Amino acid sequence: MKNNKLIPHARRLLAAAITLSLAGPAAAYNLYSENGGELNLDIEAVAGIFSSEENYLYDDDRGGADWQEAYIKYGVSGSQALASGSSLFGGLNLLSSGTWGDGDAGGFTSGDESETDLEDAYLGWRSGSLLPALGENGLEFSFGRQNFSIGDGFLINGDSLNLGDALNGGGYDFDRGGAYWLAARKAFDRTAVARVGGSDGLRADLFWIESDNPAQADMELAGINVEHVAVAGTFGLTYIEGLDVDDKYADALGLTHRDGQETLSLRYQGNAGVENLFLSGEYVDQQQGDDSRPDADAWYLEAGWTFADLPWSPSLNYRYADFDEGFDPLFFGFNRGYGTWFQGEVAANYAGPFNSDATVQHVGIKASPSETLSIGALFFDFSDTAAGSGALDGQEWDLYAEWVVSEHLILSPLVGFYTPDNSAADGGTQLGSDDTNTYAQLIAIVPF
Repeated sequence: MKNNKLIPHARRLLAAAITLSLAGPAAAYNLYSENGGELNLDIEAVAGIFSSEENYLYDDDRGGADWQEAYIKYGVSGSQALASGSSLFGGLNLLSSGTWGDGDAGGFTSGDESETDLEDAYLGWRSGSLLPALGENGLEFSFGRQNFSIGDGFLINGDSLNLGDALNGGGYDFDRGGAYWLAARKAFDRTAVARVGGSDGLRADLFWIESDNPAQADMELAGINVEHVAVAGTFGLTYIEGLDVDDKYADALGLTHRDGQETLSLRYQGNAGVENLFLSGEYVDQQQGDDSRPDADAWYLEAGWTFADLPWSPSLNYRYADFDEGFDPLFFGFNRGYGTWFQGEVAANYAGPFNSDATVQHVGIKASPSETLSIGALFFDFSDTAAGSGALDGQEWDLYAEWVVSEHLILSPLVGFYTPDNSAADGGTQLGSDDTNTYAQLIAIVPF
């Protein structure tokens, strides 16, 4: 495989592995292809090593943390063409994951987790050429255990919160087998999804989803996502209604408001017809299902420019995001690169704020010295946090690279510098001091 063909695949792999966005496995080996049928062997393997000089609120340690995470996802997927011009498709995958060492710096894993369990088990039907008015595959139904995302993951990007056993106790079991940062498990437990329309023009997703993640209070929800896709960009309108939660975990986590919650989102992403311009924005209005949390809004605006005529084609992005106190970010996740929607590797994963009750300003710079290497720098400023008290205010710098070493190895090193305004003793989350934390990680992805 030539490098210029590997790069887009590698970046999709990185996004999928680092947190979660692809609905199907990241790599596949064809086992059978005949008479309109296809069967693939799917394998996705990712590992990471992590180090943090400081620890955060749920960790019992004070001397920093060094830990390792890994997972491998394996199984089969395939499709079969039907005489009508439509087709059936499906997949069945297992996933083995674990965390070793000290456990993560936030205290969400202990370092003793490992688990093998079912990840994907889904079936579906695509219309193919059966309904010409809707275009090729203009109607699709799928159900079962599978990943699901909307837009760039601001609200839903898989069921990817992977806690370990560190918070277990008192009859509560949050353990999903570790691999907290890698977000190994992404599939929702039960889904029914209908997609109408093709890749251009007006299209829609109707969905019913049920989580089996205790850290999400096993939330059940349903909704509709309508989009208009054009060359100049995509407009989207999404409505999500919370249908149920597990009362035991919802009470413990303060998530009882999700039962009956109504979330309405309006978004845009594209270049408005201007080459090298990037624009993105979303506004969310959220009405809670009970009085345990106030109704809330969240929104962001982002603009970027790629200097395509300069060496390395650098790009510069600025984003302003505002989250009301009480806003519930639901199932947000990593989608289009570092900083979306985990804003700051330390802040978003261990220290907080976690896309709620904060104003976040972000500047990102990225360049590509070669076809196989991209480098970038990210800055985040967190203000107006913790009901305006500023208890979780802080700043973070992250420097990273994405390097396609070979067809079978992709590396992404990152070093971060997080400076909280307050230590845990003064209302923050960093234990022992408000010194700058030096944080490092190295992610390895092994495509088969």
